[in-house]
Amino acid sequence: MEFQQFGNRFVLKLDKGEEILETLKQFCTEQNIKLGVVNGIGAVNKVTVGLFDPNTKKYHSSELTGLFEITNLSGNISTMKEETYLHLHINVADEKHHTYGGHLNAATISATGEIIIESINGEVDRQFSEEIGLNLFKF
Repeated sequence: MEFQQFGNRFVLKLDKGEEILETLKQFCTEQNIKLGVVNGIGAVNKVTVGLFDPNTKKYHSSELTGLFEITNLSGNISTMKEETYLHLHINVADEKHHTYGGHLNAATISATGEIIIESINGEVDRQFSEEIGLNLFKF
C-alpha cells in the first residue's frame, strides 16, 4: 500500500493480495484517524458481503470468488473501545455485469484498490445496542 496526503485527505493505492479492511484499519490506526469517510474503487477476486436481519439480530454473509470490479466502496471510520472501527459497504460487478453488494466483511484486492479517506477532526465512539443488535454511534 502506498499513499499521499493532501490536507485532511489521504489517497491510497492498495496492492494485489491486500485485504481491504485489515489494510485500512492498520492505516487509520497508524495515521491516528479516529473519524472519517471512506470512498473507493478497484478490483477484487474474493469478497464477503453481509446483510443484517433486524428480526433475528444476525448477519447473513455470502462469499464471492472470481473477478469483480468494485463499483462502489463507501463507509465511515469511528472508534469502539479506543480501537479503529470501520463500517463499510461495497458493491461489486462480475464479468456479466451482475452486481452484488452489502456490508463489507472482507475483500482481497486482485489488481489495485484506489481509496480516498477524508479525516474529520474529532472522535465518535460506538456502543453495542441490545435493542438493535448492532454497534451504533454513541454521542
